[in-house]
Amino acid sequence: MEHPYPILEYDPDPNAILNPHHPNCEPVESTCAVLCFFADILRESLEKGELHIIGMLGSEIGNNPIYLHESPERPPVIVIHPGVGAPLAVGFLEEILVLGVDKVIVCGSCGVLKPEIEVGDALIPVEAVRDEGTSYHYLPPARSVTASPQAVQALESVCRAKGVPYRTTKAWTTDAFYRETPAKRARRVAEGCEIVEMEASALFALAQFRQVTLGQIVYGGDLVIPEGWDHRSWNHRRDARRVLYEIALEAVREC
Repeated sequence: MEHPYPILEYDPDPNAILNPHHPNCEPVESTCAVLCFFADILRESLEKGELHIIGMLGSEIGNNPIYLHESPERPPVIVIHPGVGAPLAVGFLEEILVLGVDKVIVCGSCGVLKPEIEVGDALIPVEAVRDEGTSYHYLPPARSVTASPQAVQALESVCRAKGVPYRTTKAWTTDAFYRETPAKRARRVAEGCEIVEMEASALFALAQFRQVTLGQIVYGGDLVIPEGWDHRSWNHRRDARRVLYEIALEAVREC
């Protein structure tokens, strides 16, 4: 059906002209994957021998390793860096799903819309406003989309077991971080959003379309308020990044 706005012309046909292909990697039997946005943690884990490279994903920005995390008597976990932004993250995840993955936990960081959320605080998005383009190719038009309840439950369980305080929250997912205007922020806060980031709604939509379990945990980063943007050294929170990565590895095995 033709629509005046092409982004709203959702087509539910599962057969696309170009479909996800099997990535170039070693054979591996794993139904679990972690998408980790922390390149520093992945590099450190590789150097420590906690990860080993089993293959590569590729794009015009270069090769992106496919890692494997193995633990005694626990299922192996595929680990990748999902890139930045909804289209690339969804594209990389599509290729990982071809390997047989059906449980995914994402760990990353986010902008904060409310000053009471401290930098480094653990946050579990349960819903995300779809202010990006990718999700509209996976689900019919709607204002928001939710995370998989099973994944949210696993994340909460692991946080409690580790004694990590957390907050469930609603995210504003947007492609354009230089267009987070005061008026748009006010509208998102009015509908319950507490954080802003670039991928959650698209990843949640992909998970629903492909019928896989997916959840996300992020930590509070920069402060996005009309009085002025505050960097808060959000990208130098190594301890928070390591903790969230470890939570993700544990939670994806519990999904």
